Amino acid sequence: MPVYHRGEAAVQQRAGLADQAEFSRGGIGRTVPEVAVAFLAEQPMIIVGGTDAGGRVWATQLTGAPGFLRVPAPDVLTIAALPHHDDPLAPLLRTAAAPVQVGMIAIEPATRRRMRLNGRARTVGDGLRIDLDQVIANCPKYLQKRAGHLTEEEGAATGPTVLDGTALTRRQQEALSRADTFYVATGDDRGAMDASHRGGNPGFVEVLSSTLLRWPDYTGNAMFLTLGNLLLNPVAGLLFPHGQDGTLLHLSGTARTVWETEEVERVPGAQRLVEFSVDAVREVEGASALHWGEPAYSRFNPPVR
Repeated sequence: MPVYHRGEAAVQQRAGLADQAEFSRGGIGRTVPEVAVAFLAEQPMIIVGGTDAGGRVWATQLTGAPGFLRVPAPDVLTIAALPHHDDPLAPLLRTAAAPVQVGMIAIEPATRRRMRLNGRARTVGDGLRIDLDQVIANCPKYLQKRAGHLTEEEGAATGPTVLDGTALTRRQQEALSRADTFYVATGDDRGAMDASHRGGNPGFVEVLSSTLLRWPDYTGNAMFLTLGNLLLNPVAGLLFPHGQDGTLLHLSGTARTVWETEEVERVPGAQRLVEFSVDAVREVEGASALHWGEPAYSRFNPPVR
């Protein structure tokens, strides 16, 4: 069975990086290496992407004290946490008796380590069990170094504040224009999911309007797992965490890759661009008990225009 699906292979060919992608395929497996078992056990956070009953893709963040991620078997991950009731993926993951496809990425910003895990999740008690289909090593480029700490959940007494919409408010647009980190969830045409990280200096996300975002696709490992999925299925979900107060901004919409040379050349460091059209917005204030300090920006981040 090919490591890459036809969308990924097509993007690799168009980018002229098929040979590099062939080399990178060694970083894709189906089991968690022993060193990664220890890494996961130390983490207080994992990003999860999935598709809701209406076909919208969302990304969210699950947190817990270190140890809430466990690998009881090399091809199984357990998460001792579920999305809160206001989370857009709560209906999918809180009562998943039958397996549902999820994409995940575990990140340790303090050391710039990360890994992706994709598979089939079902709800078990107060958590999730995921049978893994892909375990993917990732490089640390464009990941900002910052320290995090778990605290009491904001709004625990009154519940989090939820704001739904179909377009970004002015305040949300301003926040995204200052973002240095976000996460993107995508799926292929058969429903298999993936979650990935995007990072850069503040301003690398361009807010073109209340319903249109654009960001550069920088040099990476040439796997093109995200862009390959988008070629087959343009539906995507973004997660912008506001690390200082635990607010999570979830966006769902569609995305396309911009290859036109004239457009790409205007953006420093860009190899391609990605444009994202917003269909749905959910902002949950105080959604996360994990708060982050100020960043040390990656030395790989290109300058922002």
